[in-house]
Amino acid sequence: MKERLRSANPYLPLWEHIPDGEPRVFEYNGEKRVYVYGSHDTLKTAYCGRDQVVWSAPVDDLTDWTYHGVCYTAADNSVLYAPDVVQKGDTFYLYAAEQCGGRIVVASSKNPAGPFTDPKPTKLGFDPGVLVDDDGRVYAYWGFCGCYCAELEDDMATIKEGTLHAHPMGHVPDGWNPNADTEHISLRDSFFEASSPRKIGGKYVYLYSKRYMTPVPELGVYEPCNGFLSYKWSDSPLDGFQDGGDISFNGGEILRMPDGTGQQTYRWGNNHGGLVEINGQWYIFYHRHTGTDEFARQGMIEPVDIAIGKDGKIYIGDITYVNGEPVSSKPVEMTSSGASVNGIDAYKLISAGYACHISPLHQAYVKAVYEQKDGVSAPVVNIKNGTTVGFRYLQFGMNSPKSVTVSGAVKGKMSVKVRVDSWRGKIIAEFDMQSGENTATITSGIIGKRAVYFEFIGDGEAEFDWVTFD
Repeated sequence: MKERLRSANPYLPLWEHIPDGEPRVFEYNGEKRVYVYGSHDTLKTAYCGRDQVVWSAPVDDLTDWTYHGVCYTAADNSVLYAPDVVQKGDTFYLYAAEQCGGRIVVASSKNPAGPFTDPKPTKLGFDPGVLVDDDGRVYAYWGFCGCYCAELEDDMATIKEGTLHAHPMGHVPDGWNPNADTEHISLRDSFFEASSPRKIGGKYVYLYSKRYMTPVPELGVYEPCNGFLSYKWSDSPLDGFQDGGDISFNGGEILRMPDGTGQQTYRWGNNHGGLVEINGQWYIFYHRHTGTDEFARQGMIEPVDIAIGKDGKIYIGDITYVNGEPVSSKPVEMTSSGASVNGIDAYKLISAGYACHISPLHQAYVKAVYEQKDGVSAPVVNIKNGTTVGFRYLQFGMNSPKSVTVSGAVKGKMSVKVRVDSWRGKIIAEFDMQSGENTATITSGIIGKRAVYFEFIGDGEAEFDWVTFD
């Protein structure tokens, strides 16, 4: 029996729905692991859920995730929004957003996996992010349609008098927050939510969710869009933040059109995450959306490049260099492979739920699954004529496969063309789809790390469950 792929992008099991993931590397009992803290989409008809759970992976294998269980629930059983966790001394502090982010408390534990207990009230606000500086001083950042930051006292809860800074960047003009300061509206900064601070190369980096209010044609954005994770940077922790750029966009593979515009291949939605360095490589953690709404989000991960220019600016994302110097950056691509930078093993059973390209938009989608069973698949459903489902990237090794097998279901007539390298790339296999397993001969050699696409043609409707190569 073939082994099922258990971790790629999303990096957690396909039944788990943890968005807003803040990654942290902590050493505990002599072992360094990456811990992920996020909200928990278990309500299914609304954002988040009533508990927070912890997953972790060893720093040398970001596909081997362990579930540690529930680490925190609110005393009033209220819904918990995005948290953050930091370490100071031998204690770990969870900033829990109770009452849908309306009340922020800080709880503590001697174990990074919790449980976190003894919650204390704070005056922080929505989507808290916390930074413990090299000198032990602690800074907090928060906000919704308007951002704030301040230094904390040694109790990790109280705002130090005289340190509160309001609106270190401009915010969106949308009216979701009736208390937003209208004097700081900006179409350029457009802070929306998701504060996440880091200190990188001596620079203070303020990661946040930007809501683009003006078109971004090269990314296929023509309406207000908050699928981005962006950043500003400063040489000081609470003010002086300067323009950075965009690190992540959850709109899938961006197809380049002849006129220079882009075309999204995945339904964008809100975004939240954080940066972390693991064994010398930086990664952006973010989330994507499954189902047909924003209530079944899943954690994603991509490697990013980081550099500091001669002018002191920090560049994060997909960086362009000229004569060895960074000159610009753009969002890293959204992939199926994530931390598996050499590509997913093409010879495992790969759920269609790992697809990062489903076009055209607003037709087929990844079905949200919740059955906590090892190897559960998340199928792509509602596939109609002209749908393309793509994976970037699969790894075939140095010997080309001889066949491809696709499992799914079909009503009516559907044929499938398997393409490589682009959604209109070379056809390497074709077959008429039947419900169940369909095996077709590979007609052209394919080796190494490649993008693979499945084009569905016909007057029927299909469901794509999994694929493997032999």
